[in-house]
Amino acid sequence: MRSCQAMVMVAFVVVSASESPASDPPRIAPGLTRVDAETIAGPKHFVDGYPSVNSDGTVNVVVEIPAGTNQKWEVAKDSGALTWTHLDGAPRNVAYLAYPANYGMIPRTLLPEDRGGDGDPLDVVVLGPALPRGAVVPARIVGVLRLVDRGEQDDKLLAVPLRSPYDQIADLRELDDRLPGATSILETWFTNYKGKDVARCEGFASREKALTILKTAMVSYARDHGRQPTSETPATCCP
Repeated sequence: MRSCQAMVMVAFVVVSASESPASDPPRIAPGLTRVDAETIAGPKHFVDGYPSVNSDGTVNVVVEIPAGTNQKWEVAKDSGALTWTHLDGAPRNVAYLAYPANYGMIPRTLLPEDRGGDGDPLDVVVLGPALPRGAVVPARIVGVLRLVDRGEQDDKLLAVPLRSPYDQIADLRELDDRLPGATSILETWFTNYKGKDVARCEGFASREKALTILKTAMVSYARDHGRQPTSETPATCCP
């Protein structure tokens, strides 16, 4: 059974990716500037320069890690640039199977530490073909993977990009119908890629719960930056 699950997971990674994990350098979105080998700057601050949600209810996702790759990049909250993170003084590569989906964050969101979060923007897993690093893509939230990482709530919102093979998926039920086993693959990957017993899964929750988490994070970001929550938070976003 374990070998079968591993084969399915590898196949999922291969199907999701359109570039080799070993490509050097990884493909980046048009309009970005490669400052150096470990820094990519965009025309705007990736955290503060884009709205969380669009007028059609989709969210904006900044792609930090394309599907099928394992370089651990993230948006720096202070500079707003994409940076290759370090571990033990060296650029970090995830020592596990490559990411099974695109991974990124939602601008202008914050998981508050006083509510069990990690103080960072909301993480998002975007299903479908590999997207360029640094792309800002509209996506539809379909659910959330509830994770606890070293005692901190570390939820991963699940989304599908517009104009993709999966853009008609609306919720977790449709996700499992369309891509049988996908949620199991995501749970296996995110609870194991950092090592045994580091992260704990608390199950999946509905699209409605995911939107509640999103709205809370949007309000937290606005308050943390001395702003009033805008008209998109919390009631009118994400229909």
